[in-house]
Amino acid sequence: MPTIKTPDRPGRVLAGLAIGWLAVLLSSCSTPGGGRYSQRHDSAPGRVVDVSHVADAVPRAEPRSRYGNPGTYVVNGKQYHTLASSKGYRERGIASWYGTKFHGHRTSSGESYDMYKMSAAHKTLPLPTYARVTNLRNGKSVIVKINDRGPFHENRLIDLSYAAASRLGILGKGTGLVEVRAIDPDQPGQHAARTHRLASHPKIDTRTLPASARPAAEPRLYLQVGAFLSRSNAEQLKRRLATTAPGETFHIREASTTRHQHIYRVRIGPLDSVESADRLAHSLLQHGIKSPRVVID
Repeated sequence: MPTIKTPDRPGRVLAGLAIGWLAVLLSSCSTPGGGRYSQRHDSAPGRVVDVSHVADAVPRAEPRSRYGNPGTYVVNGKQYHTLASSKGYRERGIASWYGTKFHGHRTSSGESYDMYKMSAAHKTLPLPTYARVTNLRNGKSVIVKINDRGPFHENRLIDLSYAAASRLGILGKGTGLVEVRAIDPDQPGQHAARTHRLASHPKIDTRTLPASARPAAEPRLYLQVGAFLSRSNAEQLKRRLATTAPGETFHIREASTTRHQHIYRVRIGPLDSVESADRLAHSLLQHGIKSPRVVID
């Protein structure tokens, strides 16, 4: 069996109780090793499982889940706001995955988690939401049903089922750089484009695929540690970073807001791996720089 890195995220969210209890449940079930699960640590199945035949989730209009959609909730002292709608949602970030520890347990929406289906967890998208998830390094993509809350590990965007992670080719490393694009079930043409099932054809050279089916360029991973309307404030932070993170490369990226104001974003990178980003984020925290944000260009 190939070496597979096990998921690095906290536990799932208990569902099935009243909305008023959700914040408590999220908090109490976000720590590994809780009594609710028979396994202390998450893992892949004990045997190689071929998931190349597992079909993508089929987007369809559904009412919001009765559970899992509070306006706000708190996990590990951090507050999250559930989005009013998934329409137009598109974001890049780091994906992780979850497996046997949570298989068969209830998700935040009340459905049972099946690691052999195309599903996922997200902190803020409404439940359920259908989304196309694309691995930015190899161009593979799947359509998942987001029916759970998480991941609550810092700088993780989405938690994929074992099957989805396998199809995207991120099981070995445990994480991957992805783009998540919500699908509007009322616009069937949005997801009618062919999904390239490269997981069942690992020897295919992505350079032979049409441009629409492969990444435009190798994604670059950064940590954004501040955004300012004043360039002098951005420069001040950059000088501070030079002493707290020696050896790293710092950038100030200028952009315009919707109100035509200039904004100056301070970034570190590009970084060579998710592990490097995690170590750097932890180091910055020790120096009082909180919650750096992952950015993928």
